[in-house]
Amino acid sequence: MEELTGSRYRGRTERGRMEGWGTYTLPTGTQYRGELRDGTFHGRGELLFPDGGTFRALWRRGVQCEGKFTFADGLEYAAERWEYCDGYDRRFYSEICSGLRPAGNSQITNLDPPRQIPDGCYDCGDGFYNPKTRIVNDYERRFLRYADDEEHEWIIRTCRKAEDIVSEQKPGP
Repeated sequence: MEELTGSRYRGRTERGRMEGWGTYTLPTGTQYRGELRDGTFHGRGELLFPDGGTFRALWRRGVQCEGKFTFADGLEYAAERWEYCDGYDRRFYSEICSGLRPAGNSQITNLDPPRQIPDGCYDCGDGFYNPKTRIVNDYERRFLRYADDEEHEWIIRTCRKAEDIVSEQKPGP
């Protein structure tokens, strides 16, 4: 297991602070590309997440003023009038775009085929959780965090576990 440490910055500096256009990579692999002023996000910029999601925003002194998040599959998040996966329509975005599968061949995640989960672990959305070690690793097996009691309980109660995946039935003799 590799633990991520440190951040990286490529761009101009003034008085020892990030200034102008640059690229700042956080220890988690999330990357900011855009304008900076006096060491903070300032102006137009985007956060690029390791899973493929993107958050494009206008920043003022490190605070996001307006912005839009787009998931890796192209679904755009809308805080107002959110129509995806509400109480009336529980389809995945890929099912909305491509249609439903026939009965008995249901889609269990938005990814098709779904990620393979290591034995004894849970898919918690940003990586795999091992309840024995209480560690969340990203999908490339890099350390993300230790789960506290609240997150541990939520993952155990809510998330898909490796053993929960139904294997295909093989024809009998």
